[in-house]
Amino acid sequence: MQEKKKNNTLSIFLGKYGIIVMLLALVLVMTILIPGFLSLRNIQGIFLQGSIYGIMALGVTFIIISGGIDLSAGSLVALAAVVSTSFGQLDTAMNKIFPWCPQLPIWVPFVVALAFGGFLGAVNGLMISRLKLVPWIATLGSYYIARGLALVITAGKPVAQLIPAYNTIGGKIGILPVPVLFFAICMAISWILLNYSKFGCDTFAIGGNMSAARVTGINISKTTILIYTFAGIMYGVAAFVYAGRVLSVNPGAAQNYEMSAISASIIGGTSPMGGKGTIWGVLVGTLILSVIRQGLTLLAVDAYWQQIAEGAIIVIAVIFAMRREKAEL
Repeated sequence: MQEKKKNNTLSIFLGKYGIIVMLLALVLVMTILIPGFLSLRNIQGIFLQGSIYGIMALGVTFIIISGGIDLSAGSLVALAAVVSTSFGQLDTAMNKIFPWCPQLPIWVPFVVALAFGGFLGAVNGLMISRLKLVPWIATLGSYYIARGLALVITAGKPVAQLIPAYNTIGGKIGILPVPVLFFAICMAISWILLNYSKFGCDTFAIGGNMSAARVTGINISKTTILIYTFAGIMYGVAAFVYAGRVLSVNPGAAQNYEMSAISASIIGGTSPMGGKGTIWGVLVGTLILSVIRQGLTLLAVDAYWQQIAEGAIIVIAVIFAMRREKAEL
């Protein structure tokens, strides 16, 4: 009887804190295997590596909590980056996407990235809520359309020779990389929206029980559009930060980033069935992926094996999530 109680206690503990235990265990293993793994430079690299798909994961988390999915996230980031950086090229740039556009201050591409990202997200939301398309079908279509548009706009060429201010976006403030600062700000905004706004409550309600949410007076269609619009805005921020890091945007950018964003969200405890998820979990999930990638890269492990390791971590995270849900019943 006592042994059964201990097993139950362990199950509850792993269900609640399993992802934190996983993160600490990974850090411990990497620290043992790699001298200097916890150096300031490497820690900065871990956070920097996860900043872009971490920002994307914030938007994806709202979608998954509502019971949806977005397979187009990476493509939308690429398209938003292509369009926004087209307003951030030098006057003297070769292959200028918009020859009629004068040299503009950095805030213009930033606003364009957020507005265009939000617009693309809203289109996904409209297809799902008004046309009644299944989320994965709608966003799969968007995946190909966005990639195609990025290629059409650029004629397959990278958007390069950006204004010097982009160097600041990819730089540091003291020891803090600017992309990580963007991630932190987006996390704070997402946390407030998810936990202290009607929008957040409605998101949980729709994912938990859509029929009950409709009975309580929640406008399912409107909220769905808002959820995908918010996710699109996060993709716009990610696009802007991405451009600041690479300083040249290829139309094939952010390939498979949607998988990294979804993985970070699910590893962080967001239920694939909807109705459950946290912002701090997104941070932990992002760090787990970054620690794995940074560690395996430093260990010179083949990229194919890295994908296998990430897949295994996702499976383990889902097992933890199932234990947590079972413990809460």
